[in-house]
Amino acid sequence: KPCPLCDEAKEVLEPYKRRFILQEVDITLPENSAWYDKYKYDIPVFHLNGKFLMKHRVDIPKFEDRLRKLELQRE
Repeated sequence: KPCPLCDEAKEVLEPYKRRFILQEVDITLPENSAWYDKYKYDIPVFHLNGKFLMKHRVDIPKFEDRLRKLELQRE
């Protein structure tokens, strides 16, 4: 904290909030040390459905494509 890139990412993802659940993880907490060790220089990091998706900034085309594929699988 603060995390301007995280705040920016949340703003970019705002229009999609009804299509997925955003779970924020504070990697500075002791219980999240594995995430800290892995991503301390790469925040924010995005996983979708448990799989790595992107880091640093939201790649809208990539995000939309992966989200659409997940939604089609659920239908």
